[in-house]
Amino acid sequence: MNCVFEANCVKAFGEAIHALSRIGDDMWLDPMVKGLAVRSVNSSHSAYACFLFSPLFFKQYSPDAAQARDRETLKCKLDFKSVLPLFRCLASTERNVERCQISINIPGDQVTFQFYCRHGIIKTHDLGFHESEALQAVFLSHLCPNVLKAPARLLGDTVMQFPVSQEEITLSMTPLRVDLRNHYEEESDDHTKTVYTEMTLHPSEFDYFQNGVDSNITFSLKELKGFMSFADSHSLPVSVHFGAAGSPVCFSVDNVVLEASLVLATPIYPERRDLSQTAAVQPITSLSRHYPDVICWVLRNRLCRQLVSVDTDNIAVVPLITGVEMLWVLQRVHVRLFLL
Repeated sequence: MNCVFEANCVKAFGEAIHALSRIGDDMWLDPMVKGLAVRSVNSSHSAYACFLFSPLFFKQYSPDAAQARDRETLKCKLDFKSVLPLFRCLASTERNVERCQISINIPGDQVTFQFYCRHGIIKTHDLGFHESEALQAVFLSHLCPNVLKAPARLLGDTVMQFPVSQEEITLSMTPLRVDLRNHYEEESDDHTKTVYTEMTLHPSEFDYFQNGVDSNITFSLKELKGFMSFADSHSLPVSVHFGAAGSPVCFSVDNVVLEASLVLATPIYPERRDLSQTAAVQPITSLSRHYPDVICWVLRNRLCRQLVSVDTDNIAVVPLITGVEMLWVLQRVHVRLFLL
């Protein structure tokens, strides 16, 4: 594989590398006929991201035709510790680099980055890659009952309102509103020192608003911030596809030269889940077959206090309503009636 892109694209490629570095410790380079895919996944397989640069992004793009047909032969995984220094200062890189060339030498187990700088200076970096299976996740976004689409600035400014130390946030959606608030586990957090942040968005603020089922999902904030920063810097509208808690949520952007997606696992917290979500949990058979670790991570790490029903042919999480949860719901209903 060999590709060349101009100076105005070097910064965009570097920003994608920085966004992916928030996901995991390694990145996969996957040259295909439809473009160069750069992917990453975290250690628990609960977050996955992919940036697909189409051939129009490059001045020259020539994937290996044989490797493009046989996906199993390509096993190119790089350590971010070796890649990030090449794009550490993007402002300086954009000023000094005229073009960048990336080539993959399969027999030599090397990926070569060449930066053609001003005054005829050429910087060459040969990075060895690890033998690894090609990484890919399949997420069927058209099966998600809830869809949001908004300018990156709107969602980016909303996400940036949360503290830097915040690990997870909760998104709640009804036909009348979308709420975003910080999430804390009641068992482990000292609420006397907690700052609660909650923001409400009206459906009219979105470019597209589809509410198929009322949802209350919680997901990681660290990975989302890097993705939103990339989308905001290029003024790309962001689409959000999701369903009930327990099913992954997908953030995506696309234009003529780029497609990017971020898939995050969403755990189920019984004490904060609505009754409507019990009947609204949708099977995600295709995703579980191609990318089962997103589901397994949720079952293994986040549902230890809850009974679940699992069918190997049609994976679905069916939570059991506890007495404590029923009391919580009745209390909410009582409060609402009192306020009315």
